[in-house]
Amino acid sequence: MNNAANTPPGWSYNPAAWSQRLPIIVLAVAGFVMAAYLALYQYRVVPKVWEPFFHEGSETILNSDLSRLLPVSDAALGAFAYLLDAITGIIGSQKRWQTMPWLVIAFAILVGPLGAVSIALVIAQPLLFDAWCTLCLATAVISVLMIGPAMDEVLATLQYLKRIHTHSAAQFWRAFWGLKTALE
Repeated sequence: MNNAANTPPGWSYNPAAWSQRLPIIVLAVAGFVMAAYLALYQYRVVPKVWEPFFHEGSETILNSDLSRLLPVSDAALGAFAYLLDAITGIIGSQKRWQTMPWLVIAFAILVGPLGAVSIALVIAQPLLFDAWCTLCLATAVISVLMIGPAMDEVLATLQYLKRIHTHSAAQFWRAFWGLKTALE
């Protein structure tokens, strides 16, 4: 049901179509599985972490002070963020850029910072620890790959909200929360 009625004005495709969201959801699930596995190692549920390329690098990274900076391990936080990415990617119709702007914005808030944190953690590996972690690198790649497609839907949502605000500032919050506006 990816027809012109679901496509934002001025767009040649619908950024909320399942064909656009499904790859993000699949990446989020893959990121969740990897991060959850790394968290299981950090909590000593799994005795050894799989590391095909960097010998003891993963153990060095996953046992570092940086990974234990917060009360919850960094991998557990990553797994939780990926799970929220997958859930917020699944929820809503192909017109959610218009019917659920709040959710699309929440999705962006989850995807964007997760990518930024992943990049920072990758930079920290060689600089702070002189080590690399294969699955940490893989999850960082996943985070970065999710940003572009997710931001397309956010852009469509922001354009929709701007149109509403331009016509009637009073209708903005109704539109943001997905309530019918006098303009629709």
